[in-house]
Amino acid sequence: MSATAVLSVPATFASLTFEEKLDRFAEVAVRVGLNLGKGQELLISAPLEALPLVRRITEHAYKAGALLVTSFYSDDPSVLARYKYADDASFDHAAQWMADSMAAAFRSGAARLAIAGANPALLAKQDPAKVSRANIAASKAGKPAMELITKHAINWSIVAAATPEWAKLVFPGEEVDVAVAKLWDAIFLASRVTGEDPVAEWKQHGLNLKKRVDMLNAKRFHSLRFKSEDGTTDLTVGLADDHLWAGGGGEAGNGIFCNPNIPTEECFTTPHKDRVDGFVKASKPLSHQGTLIENITCKFEGGKIVSATATAGEDVLNRLISTDDGARRLGEVALVPHSSPIAQSGVLFWNTLFDENAASHIALGQAYATCLIGGEKMQQDELTALGANSSLIHVDWMIGSGKMDVDGMTKDGTAEPLMRSGEWV
Repeated sequence: MSATAVLSVPATFASLTFEEKLDRFAEVAVRVGLNLGKGQELLISAPLEALPLVRRITEHAYKAGALLVTSFYSDDPSVLARYKYADDASFDHAAQWMADSMAAAFRSGAARLAIAGANPALLAKQDPAKVSRANIAASKAGKPAMELITKHAINWSIVAAATPEWAKLVFPGEEVDVAVAKLWDAIFLASRVTGEDPVAEWKQHGLNLKKRVDMLNAKRFHSLRFKSEDGTTDLTVGLADDHLWAGGGGEAGNGIFCNPNIPTEECFTTPHKDRVDGFVKASKPLSHQGTLIENITCKFEGGKIVSATATAGEDVLNRLISTDDGARRLGEVALVPHSSPIAQSGVLFWNTLFDENAASHIALGQAYATCLIGGEKMQQDELTALGANSSLIHVDWMIGSGKMDVDGMTKDGTAEPLMRSGEWV
């Protein structure tokens, strides 16, 4: 991936003003991402720099019949101030009242929209121990709300906004204004809003993903085997009993069809927490909570990571997988073709929302209950019995590439080719 890649934006889209492009993106976020219902509340979280996009989304939300839109903003310098000046006790504390309020809002029927855009390297120079403690405190506080997300109880979605610090990381050789403009173009392209009718095109994209999902669900594979041409990955990922593949949009527990991730190119399901064995090397860096973790390599035995290294951010990686008992096990496995628009754009986003849709990937931590037959109605002990992992974290990292083969494995060990050199067979 090269930050100098040339982005080909359709001429008709390029002729629009930035305000018109942003308005189109906001409409897709509301109509495609959330499919916001009339009379529904909406909670938005965003970096301060995303205010113009938040305002556009708010307008479209009210046009769609939103009862009330409430926005929460984050500020990178304020986050850094905590690490520079706060008492040590601060890093074991989270705003429980705020997390409880958000969970209460979701239980009462509110939709959730997150706008990504924080500096991926914000905390790279901070004490890894403090970063880890703060992340654990936030994860514990947010667990009730996160459980509603992972059970897909509500309609929710994530989109992104270009911000200066993020843009400088993606396009380091450019002036800030140019880098921001290029990042916006990359976001618009990846989010499929550059065509004549983005809403209709998203509908067709969803149908294409559904065909793949239906095929995978019909196969009922026992496991997947990932093997790279260079020998750095040979990983067998067992699939949970009664697993379900998903991809694109789906109906939430409140009956609303939504697309949780914009963009999305993946077909994903729930691994069995005890049936992952082998070794794997990440194909892209992982940006986690302000730290860049590069060249991850892990060895799994009986579903659990027994060794993990990285050439940068290794301390953060090891603290991450020590969060709780489930942090060393997998909660998701996803297949993404190397020909996806994000991979072909040549842009390394340093942001999981995008980079996970450029490559097949796995996720450490919490499993999605909706990727099990009837899982959204099950208690945790029932989910665990089927092999679904439980954890405070859910962190995706990329393992696929144009040199990765994937086989679907039956229970008797018969292999069926699914991907060759990163492409669907």
